[in-house]
Amino acid sequence: MDLAQKQQIADRIAAEIKSTRTQISELEELTKPIPLDGTVGRISRMEAINNKSVNEHLLAKTKARLVKLESSRSFIEKEDYGNCRACKQPIPLGRLMMLPETDKCVECA
Repeated sequence: MDLAQKQQIADRIAAEIKSTRTQISELEELTKPIPLDGTVGRISRMEAINNKSVNEHLLAKTKARLVKLESSRSFIEKEDYGNCRACKQPIPLGRLMMLPETDKCVECA
């Protein structure tokens, strides 16, 4: 992988980190406790609790992705960056651009 490709991926990682942090902030708002007031009906409250649960799961996955993105950003300067962790073959640039946090090729993933 040449320097221009690494820079292209680094730019993509930076953009994804920024986007992911924004998404985390939004999800943290959506996962705040649901107030016990009389303005929400029983069915609406059940739907709100269900939505909160779904958003909590998404928040956990998004935080895990942020950790992977930050890890990828720290490893991009290494000589073997862009090689599959399992088979050591180069990961196609298109895959790295789509999933900049990946460390495996399609076959090994």
